[in-house]
Amino acid sequence: MPTANRIFTIGIDYGTQSGRAVLVDIQSGHEEAVYVTPYRHGVIDEFLPSNGMKLKPDWALQHPEDYLEVLRTSVPAVIKASGINPSQVIGVGIDFTACTMLPVDAEFQPLCLKDAWKERPHAWLKLWKHHAAQEEATAINKLAEAREERWLQRYGGKLSSEWMLAKSLQILKEDPEVYAEADLFVEAADWIVAQMTGQLKRNSCTAGYKSNWHKNEGYPSSEFLEQLHPGFADLYATKLRGEVSPLGSLAGSLLPEIAEQMNLCPGIAVAVGNIDAHAAVPAVGVVSPGKMVMVMGTSTCHMLLAEEERSVEGICGVVEDGIIPGLFGYEAGQSAVGDIFGWFVDESVPAYMEAEAMQRNISIHELLEEKASHLQPGESGLLSLDWHNGNRSTLMDADLTGMMLGMTLSTKPHEIYRALLEATAFGTRTIVEAFRKGGLDVNELYACGGLPKRNKLLMQIYADVNNMEITLSDTDLTPAIGAAMFAAVVAGSEAGGYNSLQEAAVFMARVKEETVLPIPENVKIYEDLYNQYKRLHDIFGKDVDSVMKNMKRIRNL
Repeated sequence: MPTANRIFTIGIDYGTQSGRAVLVDIQSGHEEAVYVTPYRHGVIDEFLPSNGMKLKPDWALQHPEDYLEVLRTSVPAVIKASGINPSQVIGVGIDFTACTMLPVDAEFQPLCLKDAWKERPHAWLKLWKHHAAQEEATAINKLAEAREERWLQRYGGKLSSEWMLAKSLQILKEDPEVYAEADLFVEAADWIVAQMTGQLKRNSCTAGYKSNWHKNEGYPSSEFLEQLHPGFADLYATKLRGEVSPLGSLAGSLLPEIAEQMNLCPGIAVAVGNIDAHAAVPAVGVVSPGKMVMVMGTSTCHMLLAEEERSVEGICGVVEDGIIPGLFGYEAGQSAVGDIFGWFVDESVPAYMEAEAMQRNISIHELLEEKASHLQPGESGLLSLDWHNGNRSTLMDADLTGMMLGMTLSTKPHEIYRALLEATAFGTRTIVEAFRKGGLDVNELYACGGLPKRNKLLMQIYADVNNMEITLSDTDLTPAIGAAMFAAVVAGSEAGGYNSLQEAAVFMARVKEETVLPIPENVKIYEDLYNQYKRLHDIFGKDVDSVMKNMKRIRNL
C-alpha cells in the first residue's frame, strides 16, 4: 500500500529482555514495521557488571543505557524499513515494565552510570521482578494493617515487594548513602520519556498502581512513613516529587537532539509513559466494563475496567483513569507464566526430547505442546502451583515457590509441561473469582501478548478452566499498538490523530474473528482439578509457617 499520504505513530514497548519499536498506521492499526533491540546487558541477576560482585538471591537489575539504545536503534530501523518520510510520524508513545525504578542525581543522571556509585548494587536500576524487598513489603503491610490505613484496601490488602515503596525502603535500609545521594527515584517509563522531552512528568498509571498515589487523596502520609522507618518520612515529598499527569496527556515535544538520533522530526508529540499491560487494553478494543484483558508473556497482567471503586482482596491496585479515562482500572497478575514454561524447557527436558525436536525441525516447546495436547485433563495425575517467581495475585507473596504434586517414576516431560500450563490457568481463575467476589463483573476474557499466538493448547486450557470464551488479539505486539494509540491521541486531530482513546480504538484496535470456546467435558474435569488446586493454594500459600516458607528461609541463611 502506498505510504506517501498515510499518517503514523510509533509505539515503543520496553519488555523484560528487549525493547521494540512499532510503526503503526493510525487509520488501520497495521504494523508497518517492527524492530527489536535486545538489551545488551539483559537481566542482571547474578553479578554486578561494574565489578563482578555476586548479587544476593531474588535480585534483578538492568542497565539504563540499554533503554537509550532502543531509541537510537529500533526507531531509525523502522523508519528505514518502511521507507516513509519521518514527517509522516506525528507522535511517539511508550510502555514499560513496572515497577522498574532507578535512582538519579540532581542532573537526572542514573547513579549507576557514575564512577563513584557504579559498584553499589542499590545504585542500579531495579527491574520489576526484583523480589529482594520482601522483608520491607512485609513490614509495610504489617504497619499499614495495624494503622488501618485506608489506602491498603485499594491494593487488595497487601503491597508487593515489586513496588516503589518496598524497593525505596530497601535502599534506605541497606545502603543509606545511595538513598541520600539520590535526588529522585524514577520509574523507567518516566525516565525514558524525560530523555525525549527534557522534562519529568510522572504518569498516573505507574504512580497509582506502583507508588500508591490516589487521584483525590494523594500518597500515604509522612506519619506512616516515619513510623515505618526513621528518615523515610519525606520519601514522597522529595524522592518521588513531581507532577503526576493522567494517561493520554502530552508529556512534551521531542527534543531536537534526541529527534536526530531517532530519525524523527523535532517537536512531535510525546505521550506520558504507561505500563505495558495497561497499554494493551485499548489495543484489543476494550474500552468498557466487564471485560478482562490478559497480557500474557514472561508474566501475566490481568486488567479489568469498572464504573466504581471497590476493595478486592489480593489485587494489585485500582486507579481511577488508570487505563481508560472515565473508568476505574483494576490490575492483578501472575509473576511468572511464560518464564515457567521457558525454565522447564531450558533446565528440565531430557536429551531424547531435544533430539526428537531437532530431527523433526520443530522447537522443544512445539514438541511438548503436541504431546501434551493428546492428554486428557487429569490424565497425568499431576498438579502444580505456579509460584516459581512468587505469587503476585491474590496472595502477594514473593517468598512462595513452585511445586509439583503427583510425580512417579513413570512421569513424562510432556505431562509436567501440561501441568505447568494448567497451573497458570488455575492461577488466572483464582484472580477471576477474586474480582467476582469483590462485586465486579467479569463477563469476557481477552488474551494478548506473545503466548496466545504461540501456544493454542494453553489458550484452550484457559478457556476450559475458566469456562469462558476467549477473544484473541490479532497481534503479539499489543502493548506497542496501545502506546501508538496514546501517541495518536496526544497528537490530536489537528495533526491528523484522534481526540480520544475511544475514537482511536475504533480504527486501531486489533482482534481475531475466531475465538476460543470452552469444551464442556473438559470444563467438568477442570472443576474438580481446580478445587484440588485451591486446597494446595491455601495450604502452602496462607500458612506463614509452611514447609515451603521454611525452605525459602533456610536457603537464605
